[in-house]
Amino acid sequence: MNPDFAKGDGLVPAIVQHARTGEVLMLGYMDEAALAKTRETGLVTFFSRSKQRLWTKGETSGDTLTLVDLKIDCDADTLLVRALPAGPTCHTGTTSCFGNDVVPALGFLAELNALVASRHDERPKGSYTTKLFEGGIRRMAQKVGEEGVETALAAVAEDDDALLGEAADLVFHLMVVLRARGIGFEQVVAKLASRHR
Repeated sequence: MNPDFAKGDGLVPAIVQHARTGEVLMLGYMDEAALAKTRETGLVTFFSRSKQRLWTKGETSGDTLTLVDLKIDCDADTLLVRALPAGPTCHTGTTSCFGNDVVPALGFLAELNALVASRHDERPKGSYTTKLFEGGIRRMAQKVGEEGVETALAAVAEDDDALLGEAADLVFHLMVVLRARGIGFEQVVAKLASRHR
């Protein structure tokens, strides 16, 4: 399905969202040619109203937006472009054109999940996560158990800051052991969502 370009005199708004975190990165406009080029190249391309030409995000800075998927709204006159940025999206150097404080609070979990996955695949030397993976599944499972106990103890005997620290350690180590088993944290979220429905 294609958007109804006639509604906006040949242009439709294109809201760009970080495909992992859900953060709104920017708003641009696409005409039919920009949408076709985006689909063809996999790099998000807009129609620049100020330059009066097609403009691929990052064509001069290198800070491109790689297309993950496109969705059309219910009225067929706005696009949601889910993309992965290669650097800051805004010319000011911020992640989003709306500032650095618009990322959903839980969006960082997706970034951390992606980092854990890359550590699993690349195994960079000196990385604590690499050390965990190389220690084997039993050691990773032991760390999850230790962090679980420490979190429970902090809940009954320590202040909120200590509890937060232990909970963060638990979530991180859980991500590592899941990845070692070939499971992404997004699958845990999907399981929780299916139980909620």
